[in-house]
Amino acid sequence: MGVIGIQLVVTMVMASVMQKIIPHYSLARWLLCNGSLRWYQHPTEEELRILAGKQQKGKSRKDRKYNGHIENKPLTIPKDIDLHLETKSVTEVDTLALHYFPEYQWLVDFTVAATVVYLVTEVYYSFMKPTQEMNISLVWCLLVLSFAIKVLFSLTTHYFKVEDGGERSVCVTFGFFFFVKAMAVLIVTENYLEFGLETGFTNFSDSAMQFLEKQGLESQGPVSKLTFKFFLAIFCSLIGAFLTFPGLRLAQMHLDALNLATEKITQTLLHINFLAPLFMVLLWVKPITKDYIMNPPLGKESVPLMTEATFDTLRLWLIILLCALRLAMMRSHLQAYLNLAQKCVDQMKKEAGRISTVELQKMVARVFYYLCVIALQYVAPLVMLLHTTLLLKTLGNHSWGIYPESVSTLPVDNSLHSNSVYSELPSADGKMKVTVTQITVALSSLKNIFTPLLFRGLLSFLTWWIAACLFSTSLFGIFYHQYLTVA
Repeated sequence: MGVIGIQLVVTMVMASVMQKIIPHYSLARWLLCNGSLRWYQHPTEEELRILAGKQQKGKSRKDRKYNGHIENKPLTIPKDIDLHLETKSVTEVDTLALHYFPEYQWLVDFTVAATVVYLVTEVYYSFMKPTQEMNISLVWCLLVLSFAIKVLFSLTTHYFKVEDGGERSVCVTFGFFFFVKAMAVLIVTENYLEFGLETGFTNFSDSAMQFLEKQGLESQGPVSKLTFKFFLAIFCSLIGAFLTFPGLRLAQMHLDALNLATEKITQTLLHINFLAPLFMVLLWVKPITKDYIMNPPLGKESVPLMTEATFDTLRLWLIILLCALRLAMMRSHLQAYLNLAQKCVDQMKKEAGRISTVELQKMVARVFYYLCVIALQYVAPLVMLLHTTLLLKTLGNHSWGIYPESVSTLPVDNSLHSNSVYSELPSADGKMKVTVTQITVALSSLKNIFTPLLFRGLLSFLTWWIAACLFSTSLFGIFYHQYLTVA
């Protein structure tokens, strides 16, 4: 049996779809250009001159001649001018001028392709139940996570290039804050946060020691627990720094979207969407969720409401549903951001003095030109949450079914599988079969070391951490925009 088998066909088909179809039918482009988003056009200099009462003919700039040189003084207008911006639906032509539009389109469309490959692979595994094939959908999920982190890193580097602003200090401060927070969380006992990280690391260390002993090597383990947690905390601090400004921006868009919404159901969905990371965080707080569900206080005899496997499955489904809700509310948040153009103009009208027409046009146009940057800050954390959850399901040996019979036992013993592979070596015909079998043996050895226990603990912690960082920064953003900014 092949190492990849039919999954290679699925991958090749999806690669062809991405090359031929997605450039014409792109979800990323549809989210922006479906006609529901409207952006504010900056006024022309002639319109501003007419509004300011300067309808005289001639040059729009006053020229002064000093020593044979002409000094151009830009036209200025009163800030309290009666200006109302015109709106226009976002079209595909408009997206050509947007910053980071290629990165946004690639991330969203590749995420869609990876999710489709994952779903097809899950259906294939549920019916065929292959035992010697590598799940290639995991590679797609890992690529999605790498692209999302790369995009967030690229956006964060722009804040470090700003010399006068305080964005650099904010990123560094939150990075140190999340490092301390990660170290504090990692020392919390599993009686409160039930990631299973301690159990997973112990299983990984023991399996690695047994593997090294079989190879004739003496070792105390691949890495100490303290070193493992230290490097994990550093990685978590980087994720927290990358998610700082997405969280702060989400808070501002949430407040503006609430002011924009008129229906109660929309406001309720906006509140649920904002609190979604908090709900995800509480799913791993053992005294609040799991202990209460497994041992509810129903008198002298406590009857569990569900099994532990069912609770793990429901947790996965709840995270996916909250991610779907966040994608559904994307339009409301982006429109709230686009409305900042008119909001800035209204704020300007309350000020005294004058402003140049160029500065006014830049202030209005800047909002639309950075639309894809805001879209990336909204989508990238969503993509990370979704695909860490998918990895947790597959690598953690969970099930999608809400019934105990579908869940296999967690400790997976791959020794029998490895021995069976070795026994097939003498009967393999041809170099190709021998090579395939050798690769399968190598993968089987890795499965003995990197067990579902390790992946459950590590991916549960990373999923929880992404949600915790996003909610922490969003909560700080609410406090900042509500109480620290001057209206």
